[in-house]
Amino acid sequence: MAYTPKACLFDLDGVIVDTAKYHFSGWKRLAEELGVPFTIEDNEQLKGVSRVGSLEYILNKGGLFLDNDTKVRLMERKNDQYLELVSGMTPEELFPGVVQFIDELRGQGIKVGLGSSSRNAPLILERCGIVDRFETVVDGNSITFSKPDPEVFLKGAQAFGVTPADCVVFEDAVSGVQAAVNGGFRAVGVGDPETLAAAEFVISGFEDFNLEVLSNRLS
Repeated sequence: MAYTPKACLFDLDGVIVDTAKYHFSGWKRLAEELGVPFTIEDNEQLKGVSRVGSLEYILNKGGLFLDNDTKVRLMERKNDQYLELVSGMTPEELFPGVVQFIDELRGQGIKVGLGSSSRNAPLILERCGIVDRFETVVDGNSITFSKPDPEVFLKGAQAFGVTPADCVVFEDAVSGVQAAVNGGFRAVGVGDPETLAAAEFVISGFEDFNLEVLSNRLS
């Protein structure tokens, strides 16, 4: 019997839209100011990681110790640059097929929500013109624990009134997939199958992906 979810929760960065390039620009600039080399590979390690966790990663890599006030100032400066970049985003930056898939889910009565560590998720959704497609948005402003803690997805399921087992999570980050697994959700990876091996299955993107494929793969 085919599995049909009652709800789906989407991560934002790397699943719906590509903001990794903006994060990379901001963290690279900050790291270089601190004398710490920062590569694309480092940026991959920060997928799904909170702002505080990302800064700590850079500091640990450079063997640096900073007081809390300095850390806050650095994070604010990085975020100001990031906000400047994402403020210019348009719907053209949405990944191909993702809006069509979301619309299909909604058309079949399946609830759709966002589960993102980003504190800027509402701004990005607004700039991309898709705010009204999400019945609930759980972001970095409303959680205490970052992924791989499942809090962000558990709050989404709670808002929908569904159990984790009845909810599918779409994630592109190792920490995000692990958060879904830790919370008892069905996890679909978006990206590299080897990296996201903990997911039940992995897709390269949402082109040619639909509810029928999802249901059959999770049955």
